[in-house]
Amino acid sequence: MKVFTRFIVVLAVLLGCMLQLQAKGPKDSKTTFAKDALQPYVDSGKLAGAISVFYKDGVQETCCVGYADVAAKRRIKMDNVFMQCSQTKGFCGVTIAKLVEEGKISLDDPVSKYLPEFATLWVLDEEKDGIRTMHKAKNVLTIRMVMNHTGGFPFEISAKQGDIKGGGWTGGAPLRQTAAIAASSPLFFEPGTREAYSNTGIDIGAAIVEVVTGMKWEDYLKKEVLDPLGMKSSWFWPTDRQLKNKIELYESREDGPVVWVEQMAMQQKPYNDSHVFASAGAGLWTTASDQLKFYKMLMNLGVGDNGVRILKEETVKNILAVSSRPAGMGGYSLGLVAPVEDSEDAWFGHGGAWNTNCVVNWHKKELRLWVQQRAGGPVPWEPAYNAAAEKFFSQDFTKTGVEAYTGRTSE
Repeated sequence: MKVFTRFIVVLAVLLGCMLQLQAKGPKDSKTTFAKDALQPYVDSGKLAGAISVFYKDGVQETCCVGYADVAAKRRIKMDNVFMQCSQTKGFCGVTIAKLVEEGKISLDDPVSKYLPEFATLWVLDEEKDGIRTMHKAKNVLTIRMVMNHTGGFPFEISAKQGDIKGGGWTGGAPLRQTAAIAASSPLFFEPGTREAYSNTGIDIGAAIVEVVTGMKWEDYLKKEVLDPLGMKSSWFWPTDRQLKNKIELYESREDGPVVWVEQMAMQQKPYNDSHVFASAGAGLWTTASDQLKFYKMLMNLGVGDNGVRILKEETVKNILAVSSRPAGMGGYSLGLVAPVEDSEDAWFGHGGAWNTNCVVNWHKKELRLWVQQRAGGPVPWEPAYNAAAEKFFSQDFTKTGVEAYTGRTSE
């Protein structure tokens, strides 16, 4: 009995230590490379505010510099919601990868196997004086093609064009309707023969997820990815409270300080009413804290920082971290920009239209995250910021090295 009691006590201590280590998270690099590079641009008004995270094998520099709202002098923080736009595509890629992993779909399945309206497709040859000349598509459209932008679809369907009030990537149409409209419209080229960046194709992928799972895509995403990773602040309908603290949009100027922009044509107010539909091509609101959880999962080959496995290692390595396109078409996997050939220096990830970006290297366990909400204009801070990143990633973060640094993480 005493031996058993001792065993239980030792086990409890070990579990407590493990949980304590997990709670500590990454080590603070004690560097301020990003803050030092960006602060002058905040001081001059050229940059409203930004969030930067550099991560290298357990060591992290976190920088929140400037403002989420310049007029209100509200500091930018890791838990401010923002519109990540096309970074949403990677989330759709993960849901497709899960279904492939589970044997429920194949990337080379015809889209028409799940969405019959895609059985017959037409390719546009010419449009002149309002008359279209088309031919029946010869190539079979596959899931792989819609997810890597080689399907031949427009950026957005007509019902979601940005100049239409209520349109944009989360307005105008739900996913199944988006797919149906796309199927009835002519393609720009034979499937699989060229590449053209398209929110529509990713939305079609999400519509397939809905058919296979019997769930709305956003609900499947929440159940299988967002909730398991603890991404509680990420959703297509941010709350009014979250929106009060969102990162505001600003246009940068060559000859003066940033100018506040109320909204963009492709993402129109109100952001959480009945006109908003989930879009897999773009549209998921998130925070820097939540985004880190998603991209660290990719960096860790399918395992979140909380220890929850979302995907198998082989799945991330083989269909997310390396291009799925034919040779000569650049690197893109499933909703993620990825290298044509994997190597120790290969990064994969995605950016968003309002100037957000995150890329990871699973070989070296490195991550680089950038968040701001920029509605166009110059980026004079970019050279200095890239130099800061180079300084960080060139450091030898041994235990002794980390403890030797002076300074602090910027806030």
